[in-house]
Amino acid sequence: MFMLCRRLPSLARTTTTTTTFLCKSMKPTVTATSSFGVGSSRLAALAQQLRGYKPPPSSSFDDAEEMQRDQETAGKVVSQVGFQESMIAPVSKDPERFRPKRAAVLICIFEGDDGDLRVILTKRSSRLSTHSGEVSLPGGKADEGDKDDGMTATREAEEEIGLDPSLVDVVTSLEPFLSKHLLRVIPVIGILRDKTKFKPIPNPGEVEAVFDAPLEMFLKDEKRRCEEREWMGEKYLIHYFDYRAGDKDFMIWGLTAGILIRAASVTYQRPPAFIEQSPKFKYPKLVEKHTCMPK
Repeated sequence: MFMLCRRLPSLARTTTTTTTFLCKSMKPTVTATSSFGVGSSRLAALAQQLRGYKPPPSSSFDDAEEMQRDQETAGKVVSQVGFQESMIAPVSKDPERFRPKRAAVLICIFEGDDGDLRVILTKRSSRLSTHSGEVSLPGGKADEGDKDDGMTATREAEEEIGLDPSLVDVVTSLEPFLSKHLLRVIPVIGILRDKTKFKPIPNPGEVEAVFDAPLEMFLKDEKRRCEEREWMGEKYLIHYFDYRAGDKDFMIWGLTAGILIRAASVTYQRPPAFIEQSPKFKYPKLVEKHTCMPK
């Protein structure tokens, strides 16, 4: 397991030094040759399994017929924490209606020292204007030059934590989620076969810490708590996972938790040991530029 935490410099312009802590304990794994290079036989089998994954049909924001069919009724919406777009009805063909911007996050899986599957996570900088100090997956908004969601996710991961895209074998994408700020977020699953080649280099302007957690944790109930909320008469649950890495405590919740629950379900091919209770909200017909879902 690796953990890297960076103490951010003071906001004062005269401060130029930072302190970085890196704790690493890595044992060699049984290796097998694959088209991607060195890696455990388990990771090779997982990559093959995930390549065959087909996400359930989701609503299309580009299908004119579907959008026309739904013009007379409002589509469903998500809460401020994000839910699968497969539960969201298409929106209207009307160009003034809601059109989400596209983003992608990287679910980078590797094999831990004990043979468990682990995922790389970040703690966002406390200086960011949105989601400051929160745990997230590496990723961000798509650029015009990105050929696909895999490129968006790996490019952003390189910019945020120094993860070389050549080390990541992109194997599949999950169904889209919708975020608090109405971004259409595509979770991209990638396999890091040789974890020893990844030396985290967090971008201090975006990332405060880089750490990893067991993926299976997001199917279990031991470290989970939840909060029930209600909007427009519909109740739903927000999930929180408490995790300690080294001497640091992290809380993984909201959109990130929802994506990881889904990723773990697909990877381990079983549902979580708890009720997710997703919402059944509706999109407003018109969404202003700075609209986000209510807390």
